[in-house]
Amino acid sequence: MTTEAKVMTGQDLYEHAKTLIPGGTQLLSKRPEMFLPGQWPSYYAKAKGVECWDLSGNKYVDFATNGIGAPVLGFADPDVDAAVIEAIRNGSMCTLNSPEEVELAELLIELHPWAEMARFARGGGEAMAVAIRIARAATGKDVVLFCGYHGWQDWYLAANIAEEKALDGHLLRGLEPAGVPRGLRGSVVPFPYNDLPQLEALLTTHSGNVAAIVMEPTRMAGPADGYLEGVRAAATRVGAALIFDEVTSGFRLNTGGVHRVFGVDPDIATFAKALGNGYPISAVIGRRAVMEAAQRSFISSTMWTERVGSTAALAMIEKHRRLEVPKSLIATGTAVQEGWRRAAAAVGLEIDVYGMAPLSHVGFKGEFGMGLATLFIQGMLDRGYLTSLAFYPSFAHQPSHVEAYLGAVHEVFGEMADALRAGDVMSRLRGPVKHSGFQRLA
Repeated sequence: MTTEAKVMTGQDLYEHAKTLIPGGTQLLSKRPEMFLPGQWPSYYAKAKGVECWDLSGNKYVDFATNGIGAPVLGFADPDVDAAVIEAIRNGSMCTLNSPEEVELAELLIELHPWAEMARFARGGGEAMAVAIRIARAATGKDVVLFCGYHGWQDWYLAANIAEEKALDGHLLRGLEPAGVPRGLRGSVVPFPYNDLPQLEALLTTHSGNVAAIVMEPTRMAGPADGYLEGVRAAATRVGAALIFDEVTSGFRLNTGGVHRVFGVDPDIATFAKALGNGYPISAVIGRRAVMEAAQRSFISSTMWTERVGSTAALAMIEKHRRLEVPKSLIATGTAVQEGWRRAAAAVGLEIDVYGMAPLSHVGFKGEFGMGLATLFIQGMLDRGYLTSLAFYPSFAHQPSHVEAYLGAVHEVFGEMADALRAGDVMSRLRGPVKHSGFQRLA
């Protein structure tokens, strides 16, 4: 780090970063504007359990997305870190291959008996790109039908070539396909979740050329009765690969993919985020008949062979299964959702609470919804909490953390309700309203 950067903290360093890094950060979801423009701490010096310290030494308890859901056991988990340190001591890279990747493949297949083969990458977006390539190679078809958010690659953003707002209903608004070849127009088409007739209509429109149906098994809402079974049957009927994107949902409700809870098996499933508890590792698992098509394409990368990612995943899964971590995630998320509702009801604040417990979300209704959201984050930061409209619990969150957090929520919700009654929500903000999707930065 340069001398200039060393003396900067928080927003000053972020403003400097925007002159060096397009967009300021590597991940849209970590842009300070997505939380509290002009006030967010922006950078951390240390993180442990559920706590982190910014560059000025201020300590916060993380009740936001906890590293975007990656450290499912908590920041700097001692067991995962110990395994990684040992792997580093033995060499993280070599001309020969890491045996841990074979062990990890075996373990993921054990957890998902329908799967027979695995490939590894290091990021969720990479894993999804690999899955799409394999599906197209296996089927010899081109069109991908999808539901939900699946990353930054050309195959996905191509949906917005045909219609610039096609992805607006799939988590992130304002995503533009700049740099995506226009020739990909029509190669990927969105469909709404829990709407089987719409999917069937698209299968008819693109009859004979659907390579894959891609979706998260669940996220904001659960599947309607028979929905996933209907999608599975439709994919089988038209000869398309059914791909479940478990990059976010995996290892939340059980040890493995959430699709196992619903009893519907895909042809391919992808995992990342929680898989390595914060260390880079992602996985693509699938049926042999589909996965072997990877041999007919070129899918290869040097850093997919490093040792740390697979080592971290093995340690994470062992602890995750042994300590029944999903029970804790569900209990913590449920307690927070119920606490949001109680606090809002106590002060007469109208909110929406949604999402499965380990991926909880809250929203504020009315004309000043985004202003209220910003006021919420501002008030919680003043009390030492990193907060957003999403809460992804980790195993490190204890009941005492939840109790203290909800006490602060009650106070802040009261201030927000008072601001609504007084009609001065916006004037109570110390900076701009938070961003709600992709926006260009000044």
